[in-house]
Parts: sequence; structure tokens; C-alpha cells
Amino acid sequence: MRKLLNSELGRKTVKQYRESVKSPFVVVLDNVRSNSNVGSVFRTADAFLVECIYLCGITARPPHRDINKTALGATESVAWKYFPTTYDAITELKKRDYKIVGVEQAEGSVPLRDFAIKKNQRYALVFGHEVNGVGQEVIDKCDYVIEIPQFGTKHSFNIAVSAGIVLWELNQPHPKSLSRGRGT
Repeated sequence: MRKLLNSELGRKTVKQYRESVKSPFVVVLDNVRSNSNVGSVFRTADAFLVECIYLCGITARPPHRDINKTALGATESVAWKYFPTTYDAITELKKRDYKIVGVEQAEGSVPLRDFAIKKNQRYALVFGHEVNGVGQEVIDKCDYVIEIPQFGTKHSFNIAVSAGIVLWELNQPHPKSLSRGRGT
């Protein structure tokens, strides 16, 4: 095997990314305190052609040195909006017919692998504060809550890791879904 060169990867330009058909997902960051996590989520959102990132509350916004350090330029390709509260962001998304999906450990949550997305439906995936998780006020407005199964002594993932796991899984073909990924 030979490691591929960057020139062989067929990466999109920022212009091509912006013009691409996006996946049916908006990522909502609910009071995420770590700028490194925010940057990592931008980078992951770019990889999965996420429509937009909603930055809410105390979540930092580009341009910021610490975000740029982990985003590696993804703040230039991925669209983003800021909202003073996550509640405001969710209210806007509901008006636009998004289904709101909290990623949290909660009563009645659905294991990630059992969550089936529907054809022609758009979803807002809400990821919460590193210690406190998704706020209860936001959970109360969610249409679904999904949970990433965990088997060790810790009961949480880093938010950037959670975003990567969830976006990867929801972009996979799945027999329970009418259609997965890219809104097809």
C-alpha cells in the first residue's frame, strides 16, 4: 500500500463545497465551551457535507484562533449562524420543518443504531455542553433524543467525538430507513 498524496484525494474547493448538495443535517451546538471542540465539529461537518452549524449561547464563533487551529479551514466552507440561546435556534428550525434530535442520555432515548431517518426530512442534531449536556429546556422541544451506547466506566464522549459518531452513523445505509444520508 501507498499513502495517497493530498493532490490525489479529489477534495472539493470551498466554492465546490458551497455548491454541493448537502446532507439533511444542521448541527446545533448548545453552549459548547471548548473552542477546540467547536473547531473539530466544523471539520467533521465539512467531511459530511452538513448544511449549517448553529452556534448557541456561550459557544464561540469564528474567527477565533483556537477554533481555526482544529477546524483547519472548515470555517470557510461550512455555513454557520449564531443564536443567543439554543431555544431561539430550535424555534427557527422547527418553523423550517426540521425534526429536532437531541444527542443525550435521557428517558425514552433511542439508541443511535436504531434511529431511522426518513426520506426528504431534514434534521437538527443538538450537541450539548461538555459537562452539563443538552439543556433540559432544549430536550423538552426535541422530537427525538438519541443516545450513543457506551460500555465503559465513563458515561460521555467528547462532544467532537459524539458529532463524528452520530454523523457517520446517520450517513450510512440502513435497512430501517427509507433512505439515508444526503437526503436522497
